Amino acid sequence: MDIRTQIIIRSNPNIYRFLREESYWYKYLNRNPNSIRDLEKSMKNKYKLTTEDRLEKVGNSISLLHSFMDVLK
Repeated sequence: MDIRTQIIIRSNPNIYRFLREESYWYKYLNRNPNSIRDLEKSMKNKYKLTTEDRLEKVGNSISLLHSFMDVLK
């Protein structure tokens, strides 16, 4: 694995944790260091860190607050 890829992995704790859980990615990164972007996408999907997931969380929070306000009326 090249140095640049190792630096990216060590600098992001989420990627590092994901790589330890899904160790088959080591093989892909050794063969093609550019697959670090694919690794990041998979990590974001697994840990629900995508923009869509974050918007859904905000929407759920707003919905919960709205329901709570309706109860208080």
